[in-house]
Amino acid sequence: MIEVKNRSLEELKDVCVTLRNKIIQTVSKNGGHLSSNVGAVELIVAMHYVFDPKKDPFIFDVSHQSYAHKLLTDRFDNFETLRTFGGISGYTKPSESEYDYFIAGHSSTSISLAVGAAKAIKLKNEKDRIPIALIGDGSMTAGMVYEALNELGDIKLPVIIILNDNKMSIAKPIGAVSKFLSQTLAGDFFQRAKKSTEHLLQYLPEGATYMAKKFEESLKLITPGMLFEHLGIDYIGPIDGHDLEELIRAYELAKKLKRPVIVHTQTLKGKGYEIAEGYEENWHGVGPFDIDSGKLLKKGSKKSATAIFSEALLKLAKKYENVVGVTAAMPSGTGIGKLIQEFPDRFWDVAIAEQHAVTSMAAMAKEGFKPFVAIYSTFLQRAYDQVIHDVCIMNLDVVFVIDRAGIVGEDGETHQGAFDISYLSPIPNMTLFAPRDENSMYRALEFAYSHKGPCAIRYPRGSFYDCLDVEDLPFELGKSQMIKSSDSNLLLIGYGNGVGKACEVYRLLKEQGYDVAIMDLRFVKPLDENKLEELYKIHKKWYVLSDSVKIGGVSASLESLKNKKMWDDVEIVSFEYDDFFITHGDTKLVEESLGILPKQIAEKILNRIG
Repeated sequence: MIEVKNRSLEELKDVCVTLRNKIIQTVSKNGGHLSSNVGAVELIVAMHYVFDPKKDPFIFDVSHQSYAHKLLTDRFDNFETLRTFGGISGYTKPSESEYDYFIAGHSSTSISLAVGAAKAIKLKNEKDRIPIALIGDGSMTAGMVYEALNELGDIKLPVIIILNDNKMSIAKPIGAVSKFLSQTLAGDFFQRAKKSTEHLLQYLPEGATYMAKKFEESLKLITPGMLFEHLGIDYIGPIDGHDLEELIRAYELAKKLKRPVIVHTQTLKGKGYEIAEGYEENWHGVGPFDIDSGKLLKKGSKKSATAIFSEALLKLAKKYENVVGVTAAMPSGTGIGKLIQEFPDRFWDVAIAEQHAVTSMAAMAKEGFKPFVAIYSTFLQRAYDQVIHDVCIMNLDVVFVIDRAGIVGEDGETHQGAFDISYLSPIPNMTLFAPRDENSMYRALEFAYSHKGPCAIRYPRGSFYDCLDVEDLPFELGKSQMIKSSDSNLLLIGYGNGVGKACEVYRLLKEQGYDVAIMDLRFVKPLDENKLEELYKIHKKWYVLSDSVKIGGVSASLESLKNKKMWDDVEIVSFEYDDFFITHGDTKLVEESLGILPKQIAEKILNRIG
């Protein structure tokens, strides 16, 4: 652990340089979140200087900006293992360190956690503890933040919220006036004056009270913190988030106030690494790169499923004027960015507001448009009620395009796209299907456009597995496609990217002299019952390959059909994920640990039939 408590200001600055260099060096090799982390170094060093991470809950929103915290606690020596299989996580993780208060990977949870912690601290009468939440301005776009602020302003428990404004989306500094206000509002004089005014209001006659109130309101009107003040939360700032002396002074003042406080800091993303400085989205999360040039060291040669989707939807949008779409703060990650550029009046990024994204598109569907909601599997979880209540009950024509389905690699437990089949399957009116490769992606989107009612398409992060070369048929509701027929007793059933994996397993089994049939299920809801009944007469051993959990997944749907049809002599073996959260690391290493690489699946099948 790097101790910062008794260091001088100059020594603290040196610590910041050390941490920033360590982050840049490690991320250049392992990939990870770069610009947000180097931009938050001073904020975190000052937190460790003023507060006590051993007792005060340090709560990081999303926690993708917590690298400096990891380095300052007990992970400096093994920081090189960041995001690698078996190494430390890219997010806070209590099982990894006692200094990590809560696990996080999704945004806008920190203030709610801080409110809960503050209630517990009060009940336990631990007056020397105070929760500190570090949250970025992007996370402030989510409604959950304001639910928490609303209660916090009412119960007035001590909580310090450090607002890391790195895009100046809340308050834009205006030269010397802004700097004067920042320093004044962050000082003891302003806070004392405000408190004195509040106290005075209780005793002044009516006329004087009116004037005093107007004076207090005028102070609020010239501050960017007017919204927070009206919610009953004290506001300090905006202050320079890279000025350690100013940060320490503001934190110490907030600590003394013993009530809810927002410390509004302004930082520069990428601070200290000139190539990444600014507001470019592509430096937020990066793969390994050359530090001197900033160029990525390795780039996949195959086209990603996201890129294929983006091109397919762009073609569809040019063909049909009623095609619209939305994403929630992931324009490049989902491929919607290109469509926003091409059709700015028909495609939108609504920021971190998944619930709003879904419900707003429900209204557009009611008005006759065809909305495509492009969202990661893990983030669609945040809008589950809206999928049910605002889309499916009314059977609206909304298409959910689910990116990052399956194992996503280095981001780990909070981001694995394992559950979408399981949580969408039970919803009435919902149709679930998946493309297996580039050509079928185009076919899938064409089908989605013409389909009546809600539907969901899923595809992996990165590229598809290579499938056998067969004609790609148009999608028909509830219809599968045979990739390879056989009289063998063995049937490989693939769904989405699982079809390509099944093809690879087929090649490996063929090398050992075994012939198998391959089915592209295409639809997990509704299932192709007629085709499955036909295949049941030939194949009694079904092996299911899908990037999803077993519980509620593809094999569960097939088991349900088996029980319904009383196919007692069919054996269904699933190579989906077991019932636990999947760790972070290189996707192939993670899949190897789960025993679901094509080579491992082929070996398991050979052992079963051997």
